[in-house]
Amino acid sequence: MPVPLQITARDVSLSEAAEVEIRAKAADLETYYDGITGCRVVVEGPGRHHRTAPFTLRIDLRVPGAELVVDRQANTDLYVAIRDGFDAARRRLEDYARRQRGTVKSHQDAGRARVSQLFPEKGYGFLETPDGREIYFHRHSVLHPGFERLTIGTEVRFAEEAGDKGPQASTMTIIGTTGR
Repeated sequence: MPVPLQITARDVSLSEAAEVEIRAKAADLETYYDGITGCRVVVEGPGRHHRTAPFTLRIDLRVPGAELVVDRQANTDLYVAIRDGFDAARRRLEDYARRQRGTVKSHQDAGRARVSQLFPEKGYGFLETPDGREIYFHRHSVLHPGFERLTIGTEVRFAEEAGDKGPQASTMTIIGTTGR
């Protein structure tokens, strides 16, 4: 059954191609979880006077017993914001489906580390553990209050998993800063 979809555009006129992209990506979400009862996508433009400000994307997914929200996916390229937003929505749906099936990944106790490298414009960084290991993380791995609050030296707790190119943090929580 097609996902009931509502697309709202603020301060931007969406092209037909952008709407087709959003509709295709929303329909694709059903391959990850077929119980979606609604999908609302809000695209906000940079406004008339801000040509370099980013487009922001918010996706609200209604599923039985919950509402999954992907908020503040931003990029100066609308199609990149759409891609990143729906990638984050897919991950949320996969996590929700695992919880529903009772197959949530069991992680070891959360490790502690400090942010050693940060690339805010690219949305990722690296952690250094007390034993000197380097762990990759992506902006979507950082739990509230979020990626924007990270600085070099920020202390975090993280759950580790195997990534395509080595260890990566699947979730991170900020626990302190170095005061720099």
